[in-house]
Amino acid sequence: MKTLITNIRQLVQVRDKPPSTIAGKAMKILPVIADAFLHIEDDYIAGYGSMSDLTDYRADRLIDASGRVVLPAWCDSHTHIVYAGNREQEFVDRINGLSYEEIAARGGGILNSAKKLQETSEDELYRQSAARLEEVIAMGTGAVEIKSGYGLDTDAELKMLRVIRRLQQAYELPVKATFLGAHAIPYAYKNDRKAYLDIIMEEMIPAVGEQQLASYIDVFCEQEYFTVEEADSILKAGRAFGLIPKIHVNQFHAIGGVQLGVKHHARSVDHLEVMRDEDIEVLKNTVTMPVALPSCSFFLGIPYSPARKMIDSGLPLALATDYNPGSTPSGNMNFVVATACIKMGMTPEEAINAATVNGAYAMGVSDTHGSISVGKKANITITKKIPAYTYIPYAFGSQLIDSVLINGKKFVGQQ
Repeated sequence: MKTLITNIRQLVQVRDKPPSTIAGKAMKILPVIADAFLHIEDDYIAGYGSMSDLTDYRADRLIDASGRVVLPAWCDSHTHIVYAGNREQEFVDRINGLSYEEIAARGGGILNSAKKLQETSEDELYRQSAARLEEVIAMGTGAVEIKSGYGLDTDAELKMLRVIRRLQQAYELPVKATFLGAHAIPYAYKNDRKAYLDIIMEEMIPAVGEQQLASYIDVFCEQEYFTVEEADSILKAGRAFGLIPKIHVNQFHAIGGVQLGVKHHARSVDHLEVMRDEDIEVLKNTVTMPVALPSCSFFLGIPYSPARKMIDSGLPLALATDYNPGSTPSGNMNFVVATACIKMGMTPEEAINAATVNGAYAMGVSDTHGSISVGKKANITITKKIPAYTYIPYAFGSQLIDSVLINGKKFVGQQ
């Protein structure tokens, strides 16, 4: 099937030779074609250019995008959208003065979500998660990574990963699975951490690897969660089963997690709200993508990742939502891009590069997604009529998405 989108006000992120990552000063460069067309064959991008160069209007489907911006769908490389219920009471508790750490110490936080998930059937968990996935697609996300980590026992963690597999099978966008059994220490193992670590490494990881339920392994390396030494052992165990490392680091404290991620050639190091000079230096010239999660900082009222300092030092940077029930109950990548501009000092060009090309790299889909390039999948967003792509972060509270194409087809949802 041939689709032709014409009269595009701005065709954004056009890359004849798409890079796998964009870093430093290059992040300020965003290739755009004004008054453009986009040609899609079946589920792939087949061509593009200026309307003045378009001579053949024959197509099975013609879309007039007059006054609209077309860009690659967002690549959200860090979410936890497979969860049960919600944690709105903790939201109220924070307003009343309790910190994220204090709530966790009282049995809230991740442990609260784990209890709810363990009590929820797999079918109900799938239903809730599919609704969230459809919500984020409708807001412009065309590739997503989903982590486990709200099970915290072998059966529940595997249940989460099976739900992610069902999402992979039911929806056409890339859905990457990450095993995050090391998200928190369950209450039952509060006084016997080694026993839970043994379960992760001797039960969970082998089961995940043998059933091929995940591509990545992640650890929450943070004070009161998992030490650098514990995380090192877990990542080693995961790598033995072919799981590619990722790691939550530097959300509240810098304890050496970035260095550990680099040591393990992690695909990404995520959060990075607290960054020392040595953390930035060790990331230079590595395969590890720094990932910032600004809507988490917004929701929790904690510092934002020092994006300006990292980019100006020559690093690449990706943006993701951290969509989860406790610290970021939103999967809106448009808000993430806007918040990166408003609160982190990123230019719109840098933020869009971070949410497309670099986001695709952080979840391992660079070859197929993240840019308008011939041969890549036609996962694209068409905005409503707006003046320019810079209007997306500027009008941060407005719904600016007109339609989303996944594999060249307009997304309508199943729920």
